[in-house]
Amino acid sequence: MEEIIERARALALEVLKDEQRFDGTPFIGHPDAVAAIVRDELGLPAECSAAVYLHEATRVHKEVDISSFPQDVLTIVDGLNKISTIKPKDTRLEAENYKKLIVQYSTDPRVTVLKIADRLEVMRNLSIFPKTSRDQKILETLMLYIPLAHQLGLYNIKSELENIYFRYADPEQYRAITNKLKATERDRERLMAEFIEPLKQKLSDAGIVYKLKIRTKTAYSIYRKMQVQKVPFEGVYDVFAIRFIIDCEQDPKLEKELCWKVYSYVTEEYEPDTKRLRDWLTNPRPNGYESLHITVKNRRGNALEVQIRTKRMDYEAENGQAAHWAYKGVQHEANMDRWLKSVRYALEHPSETKPEDLPQPPTKEIFVFTPTGELRILSAGASVLDFAFNIHTNVGIHCTGGRVGGKAVSIREKLHTGDTVEIITSKNQRPNRDWLNYVVTSKARTKIKQELDAEERKLAANGRELLERRLKNWKLEWPDDLQQEYMKAHHYISVIAFMADIGREVIDVNDIKAYIQKQGLSAERQSEQSPRERALNFSSGSDEILVINAKNVRGLDYKLAKCCNPVFGDDVFGFVTRTDGIKIHRIGCPNAAQLIEKYPYRIQKVVWQESASSGDFQCTLSISADKEQAAISSVMDVINQFKASLRSFNVNENARGGTYDISVRLLVPSNTELDKIVSQISNLKNILKVKRL
Repeated sequence: MEEIIERARALALEVLKDEQRFDGTPFIGHPDAVAAIVRDELGLPAECSAAVYLHEATRVHKEVDISSFPQDVLTIVDGLNKISTIKPKDTRLEAENYKKLIVQYSTDPRVTVLKIADRLEVMRNLSIFPKTSRDQKILETLMLYIPLAHQLGLYNIKSELENIYFRYADPEQYRAITNKLKATERDRERLMAEFIEPLKQKLSDAGIVYKLKIRTKTAYSIYRKMQVQKVPFEGVYDVFAIRFIIDCEQDPKLEKELCWKVYSYVTEEYEPDTKRLRDWLTNPRPNGYESLHITVKNRRGNALEVQIRTKRMDYEAENGQAAHWAYKGVQHEANMDRWLKSVRYALEHPSETKPEDLPQPPTKEIFVFTPTGELRILSAGASVLDFAFNIHTNVGIHCTGGRVGGKAVSIREKLHTGDTVEIITSKNQRPNRDWLNYVVTSKARTKIKQELDAEERKLAANGRELLERRLKNWKLEWPDDLQQEYMKAHHYISVIAFMADIGREVIDVNDIKAYIQKQGLSAERQSEQSPRERALNFSSGSDEILVINAKNVRGLDYKLAKCCNPVFGDDVFGFVTRTDGIKIHRIGCPNAAQLIEKYPYRIQKVVWQESASSGDFQCTLSISADKEQAAISSVMDVINQFKASLRSFNVNENARGGTYDISVRLLVPSNTELDKIVSQISNLKNILKVKRL
């Protein structure tokens, strides 16, 4: 397989022979160094090293023919070339989105790992780059590549990237912490030897077989702890940590017993800080992580973090679902985590895994760019129109098409990850219902529906105004029941849709005129007598007079109108509604004139059945009184003298008029009793006006 690397390098050397790095050295040195990391530090197969050379050869020189190489190599090269086009405008603001995009481009899982290796080589040689480029690479490394390395379990690379970032981002703090680490190195070695010495014999006598891991935090990790905990270097407890890994049978009960036994030996020998005990044996973390963590003080007063776990627990913590990268503050989604886990397995078992056997990266989203390089994330299957509404509602509303990669396309063109999209608009463009078939994002669908609804209502208002104006000129009536009949015959469910079609001239108002005349409405529903005379003539002896049962005025056939609250004994009439039966109104109702004039054919003659009061009727009085407390009490006294039940009594101060505005709601048996109450209140000294509503 070395032959494929030699072929790829020879091709890259020829293509890149005239190119140099910023320090003047041949550019081929960059892929040489990356290939060495891939081969020696990551242990990836020869195809990956070959892909590194071919990527650099074709990244700029796209015309170079590499078709003779195996397909899995070409797939890796394609992913690396796509990632190289990512030019974040502000990585800090959209770090998670750019990480997703990197993974999206990695159709072969090794692509992400190779990109991290590429970034490691760049960071190792960061000093050769100009300051502007260096600052951008530092930020990208912190926000993108360090978290990705962490997720993949590439801890050595992660730690090196962190320290390089730290050295350039904050050189003063970096020097301070690294100098303290160097200065205390011998102290840590001595502390380690002193700590384990008194425990060796006890553990041996107990028959506990264990392995000891000692680790010192990196400078950057220590710095982060100092910032989060707001403590100096000396206040970071776990700069120095000791981990016991117990070798025993995989029996849960036995494992816990041995862990607690080691814990007891450690805490017998050293003073524990019980506040810092973390018992993830009894209550494992949700991801399955099991371990005992304790901070102890030795005889010198130094704080040491001690972790106790079995070999099985350690393996699961490092390699399984409970792996460190899966819970240590890294944002992730379940499907992406599963995919990244498969990448990790591919790294650890290169001979067992074929790229075609691995799951593909998440495809529920696509990543597209504006002409200025701004990254936008849309649902898979999104169109140019979706993209336009994602930019801005007004851009979407006036969208007539777009350009994808410089090529003109329609609004329905489907987009793909990596597309650069430019939207074309026209001030005369408006949405239509077909647009709903071209979009998949909820924002686009919602905005299109809102715009269509607003346009429909505007057309409906125009249609209604046109119809009413024409009917007035023709002196024709268009009652609700006739309109419903017409709409039903023409398959309209909504009045808005019906009126909108009049507005857009789908329905000719002359057809409505012909329909009214055909029904003979003018001749059949009008008489020589005026509407008011017909409605108020209750002494005609007609069989159509409705007799109202005063004991049950809220029956199925009729109800009292709330606009005027009729009371037994009032002169009333009935109005036939479409949904609520017959509504009983007072002749003096504010709406009476309009109802009688406009709908004479729906007026029902009514009389009260009872000659004496036998029910309770609600009514409201509006009273204006002088701003005197006596006026309020006087009104209450009058009401209490009569057969009335007080339901509410509200008083508001009228600052402009200097009066009290009083609203009284009563239940009375008849209008006779109500007239007495109104008369008595009107005669009171401080009362200015009394009106029945």
